[in-house]
Amino acid sequence: MLEELTIRNFAIIEELTIPFASGLTVLTGETGAGKSIIIDALGLLAGGRGSVDFVRHESKKAEVEGLFIVPNDHLARERVTSAGIECEEGMIVLRREISRKGKSVCRVNGQLVTLTTLRSIGQTLVDIHGQHEHQELLQMDKHSGMVDGYAASTLASLKSDYEKHYETYLSIKNELQRLRNSDRENIQRLDLIQYQLEEINQAALSEPDEDEQLEQERYKLAHAEKLYELLQYAYTYLHDEGKGLEWIRESAGHLKEASDIDPALLQTSEQVDSSFYMIEEASYSIREHIDQLDFDPVRLEQIESRLAEIDQLKRKYGGSITEILTFVDEIAAEQDALVNLDEHIRQYEEELKEKAAALFSAANALTNGRKEAAKTLSEAIERELADLFMEKTRFSVSFQPPVQGEEVQSNGQVKTFTKEGQERLEFYMSPNAGEPEKALAKIASGGEISRIMLALKRILSNASQRTALIFDEVDTGVSGRVAQAIGEKIASIAAAETQVLCITHLPQVAALASTHMHIAKEEEQGRVQTTVTELGDTERVDELARMLSGTAVTTKTRENARELLDFATP
Repeated sequence: MLEELTIRNFAIIEELTIPFASGLTVLTGETGAGKSIIIDALGLLAGGRGSVDFVRHESKKAEVEGLFIVPNDHLARERVTSAGIECEEGMIVLRREISRKGKSVCRVNGQLVTLTTLRSIGQTLVDIHGQHEHQELLQMDKHSGMVDGYAASTLASLKSDYEKHYETYLSIKNELQRLRNSDRENIQRLDLIQYQLEEINQAALSEPDEDEQLEQERYKLAHAEKLYELLQYAYTYLHDEGKGLEWIRESAGHLKEASDIDPALLQTSEQVDSSFYMIEEASYSIREHIDQLDFDPVRLEQIESRLAEIDQLKRKYGGSITEILTFVDEIAAEQDALVNLDEHIRQYEEELKEKAAALFSAANALTNGRKEAAKTLSEAIERELADLFMEKTRFSVSFQPPVQGEEVQSNGQVKTFTKEGQERLEFYMSPNAGEPEKALAKIASGGEISRIMLALKRILSNASQRTALIFDEVDTGVSGRVAQAIGEKIASIAAAETQVLCITHLPQVAALASTHMHIAKEEEQGRVQTTVTELGDTERVDELARMLSGTAVTTKTRENARELLDFATP
């Protein structure tokens, strides 16, 4: 339930904190006192559209915060948790700020969220019913959603299954259409692929590192003469007479004799002797490398030509031989698909027939489920309307084919489908006995619309998890016994474990409340402010008397007000 609402710098409200109780809470007051402003503030918490007009004059921003307490199995709690936000002890705090520049800041339990996230959570907590919802009742495109919402427990899976088949059918159909429309493009594409494959295959690429190996070989061949010269010098300095190894051999012999005299030189002698053999071995390796050197200008030219060929392919088809080979695999697969295009089209046509049959089946299942739900809903609405002095009214749901949509053929049948199904639902009614039923939008009066919407809310509140149901002057256009019946219907919704907030001008409705709040407009230091006061018993009598008389409160109107309270059965 909504525990508390705090509003700051919102329209004519400077700062207001309103605690709420369970059951039916009515808000009454003079026109213009700010009752609808409170509803607008709650609408922001449900993700409603923000406006800079909400920001109080000379204030930087408007702020609205609502504290809700929900049970463990409430959908709002699931959505809060799914958003990665902690929800301790079922407490959910929704906060919305609107700056003077129009910037909207949303928070859930202190954590910044997007407006979409706030809306997804807020709409499971607050359901505002006012004149806008009256208009929705007259809009045919809203009727399917109302029926689906009424029987959500049974229709949700059927609708999900239908939507899945509908999207699958469209996907297959679009792909088939693409294949049929792209013959010329396919021929051009096939020619290009064949050219690319021939060009790459002629190069006979096989080793992923062939270019690296060739570059190393090219480098050696290009520098073979210099390499020969350097190695020859190195070998000569080691082996020519009077150089290199001969000097080391002489030095080793002298050190050997010296170590016989001075043993301290033994290690040095051994090191020099060992160095001689190491250098001698190295000289043999140099000689072997010299003998293996082969400067072949023809081979160098071949390598240059091969590398140029590979580089050209890399510029066109990939940055490496590996990427070129991967590209070959991809276009070869595409070539196979294009060559076998007719077979692919035939396969898609067969698959489309299967998907069409499955779509028909899913649509029929959804339609049958909706018809059962529509019948039950119509009967329930008629019972509710009987309580609201519309006992002669007959209510039904008309099933009509969509005006526009996707034409689908299966087993000789052609039907039109939309994402919503194979039918448009429209509410029909007959307000008087013996008259044919007609579209609700064409024959219902304002008072009838109010009562039908109230009946729907009464029925749907049983299927909804919303914490707070808010009625904004839904009793407009009615009076007398009808007003009393509307009040009792609203009170019965509150009694069904649903918190109800109701703005009303009717004393018959206000008398049924378990909590009565009075909204007033006061001027302080040249500025208008809105105040909210919970009325006690005596104050309620005075307020009901004011609502009854519309002018001065008299002893008689107080007596009538007291009588209303005494006979009220919230």
